Amino acid sequence: MSSEEVPVYACVCFALPTRVMSKLAERTEGVHRERLIAHIEACKSMRGDRLQPQATALMCTPNRSRNRTLFDARNSTRLPGTRLRKEGEPPVADESANQAYDNTGIALDFFHEVFNRVSLDGQGMHVDSTVHYGRDFTNAMWTGRQMVFGDGHADHVIGFTHSLDITAHELTHGLTHLMVPGGLGVVRKAGKVELQGEAGALNESISDVFASMVKQWHARQSVREANWLVGEGILAPQYGAAIRSLKAPGDRRVTWFEDDQPRDMSGYIDGGDTHTNSGIPNHAFYLAADALGGYSWQTLGPVWYQALDMIDSRTGFRDFAYATLDGAAMIYGPKAREVQATEHAWKKVRVI
Repeated sequence: MSSEEVPVYACVCFALPTRVMSKLAERTEGVHRERLIAHIEACKSMRGDRLQPQATALMCTPNRSRNRTLFDARNSTRLPGTRLRKEGEPPVADESANQAYDNTGIALDFFHEVFNRVSLDGQGMHVDSTVHYGRDFTNAMWTGRQMVFGDGHADHVIGFTHSLDITAHELTHGLTHLMVPGGLGVVRKAGKVELQGEAGALNESISDVFASMVKQWHARQSVREANWLVGEGILAPQYGAAIRSLKAPGDRRVTWFEDDQPRDMSGYIDGGDTHTNSGIPNHAFYLAADALGGYSWQTLGPVWYQALDMIDSRTGFRDFAYATLDGAAMIYGPKAREVQATEHAWKKVRVI
């Protein structure tokens, strides 16, 4: 067995943006509204936890792409909780635990089979997940060392463990933190560690892009067959169908009731939520994938993955766009249609 220390720049990344939770609270009454507000404050507080000294390490088993362990917090906030299931063990009676276990396995299989990456760190890192965190906790997260799933509440957020793309999105935050020295868009401010600026929005976009590819790969969907939604089925139906759309950022008819994601730089919000501004690079990926057709993980997946190895912690949209162009040229040749489609997409969203 070997081990690798948790990167000091890893941060707590949440599935639901604060803005979504706040807007849900405005439309909720009584104890559920109070609980949502409490969860918003808890999420804000947890962003500072990653600054505390970490004594433990991430364990690895070389050359093994799946090393999953599932825990149950039993509605407490103690992590990791009681062990429920380890790699290779049969399903348990807890449906949420089995969903988290299965979806984590699908995401890890994707990285291994598509990019030959052995777990998140490329070295067989163990991936722990905890379900039933807190009481009706309305979020899921990558803490910098593990996955955590709250249960939500049927009145507003149905849950998270059933969503493959939410699981893949959060796991990709772990991959990005491990691939980009210094943490892409990670800043320390007022005792908190969080994602900010174009680099932070790019971090969120990379998670959406790879989550979309994981979902499409698992369903064997072409770019034309996929719906390009992230967080589909997370919200109660009266609030919306999904959290974000790579195909139609900001289109409230297909996402949620106050989606404000821009689809190009004309709508970029200075100092805005990284989950909001991520709509711009998200849409660039969709446009390039749509132009190429076929399967996104085969055409553009290698390009975005290569670009991750070519950037640093402060890379913005423009520099990342050129990294994808360089990556496409390295993989396919400088005059390949993949290069042309990628360049046209970035121009369409007004990044270059």
